Amino acid sequence: MSERIKVYQQVISEIQRLIKEDGYLPGDKLPSERQLSVQLDAARSSVREALRAIELLGVIETRQGEGTYFRDYQTYHAVELLASFILQGSQIQEELQQAKKLLENHVLSVDSLSDQQLGQLMKILDEPSLSKGEKHHRFFLVFFKANDNQLLLKIWRLMQDFSENMEQKAYPDQYYFDILKKHKNTIE
Repeated sequence: MSERIKVYQQVISEIQRLIKEDGYLPGDKLPSERQLSVQLDAARSSVREALRAIELLGVIETRQGEGTYFRDYQTYHAVELLASFILQGSQIQEELQQAKKLLENHVLSVDSLSDQQLGQLMKILDEPSLSKGEKHHRFFLVFFKANDNQLLLKIWRLMQDFSENMEQKAYPDQYYFDILKKHKNTIE
């Protein structure tokens, strides 16, 4: 592991510790990058990178020209654990894609799609302006919502957000039509 990654991870841990120990409440302003850099004895670039990663988790928000603020952050501990794992792993891309595919395959087992949801899926597949990534996201979002499991939905969304920045396998349209065909046969 490179020294830069170690520093970045240490800065994330230190910022999380500061948030807990200093009792930040939603809406409270965090110290500036410069102040955090001095306080944590870390380079500003490492602090900036750590803040971006923590912002991806939804813990903080950066407001242009105003600073960084602690958000109203309530979630499942499993999601926090997953997020920490994603931020720390160097070999995570492949594992993230495997885990995401497992979740997606799980929600495909839902057999309670309404006619309205089937219509939504067809509309998504017929929309030519959607990129392959957006089509995949919207398609599976219908299934996750039909599954009615908020934890799975939250974990999948987190994985989806992180994987958007990674190279992903693009599925041909036929992949989605085959899934839809199976569900139509199950319903009929």
